[in-house]
Amino acid sequence: MDMTGERLIAAPREKVWEALNNPEILKQCIPGCETIEKLSDTELKATAAIKLGPIAARFTGNVLLSDLDPPNGYTISGEGQGGVAGFAKGGAQVKLTDEDGGTKLAYTVNAQIGGKMAQLGARLIDSTAKQMAEAFFTKFSAILAPEPDVTETHTTETAHHDDDYDPSNPRVLGLPLGVVIAAVVATIAVALTVLKYVS
Repeated sequence: MDMTGERLIAAPREKVWEALNNPEILKQCIPGCETIEKLSDTELKATAAIKLGPIAARFTGNVLLSDLDPPNGYTISGEGQGGVAGFAKGGAQVKLTDEDGGTKLAYTVNAQIGGKMAQLGARLIDSTAKQMAEAFFTKFSAILAPEPDVTETHTTETAHHDDDYDPSNPRVLGLPLGVVIAAVVATIAVALTVLKYVS
């Protein structure tokens, strides 16, 4: 299976690079990511729970980062085992470039899968991979989105009424609810590669 794509992220390249190498941020963004253990600066171990059609499995995988070129990109390689569900192995190249005041993240993934997963068919596997990539980049972009400018305002003393609550814009302690939830869900990274291999 091969998959390529690119995303424009509204953040400077250095900030995107740091986030891609931050296990806490990545774990928030990777669908199904349960644990990530940093074995060295270039090696990680991850566990992810994945549902692919009728098959649900917990994958454990090892990931190796190579061709490190901060803040321009790297190569990811690894493999994951999902018991009777099968296995996945492969690699991904990630390239970062400045574009339109943000960062273009381009990726190419090539992966092999075996076991029961391989019997599901390319259409289901490709569709799941695209959904997982979309979910990852939606969360990743939201986390890196620039903070809105806070302008100084003068207030007069007024009572706060419950009818001031706007359900279309839920906030906790003044922060968008999505940011709060993302921060709570956090922990670590790299199952991205395992998930891409599985997808």
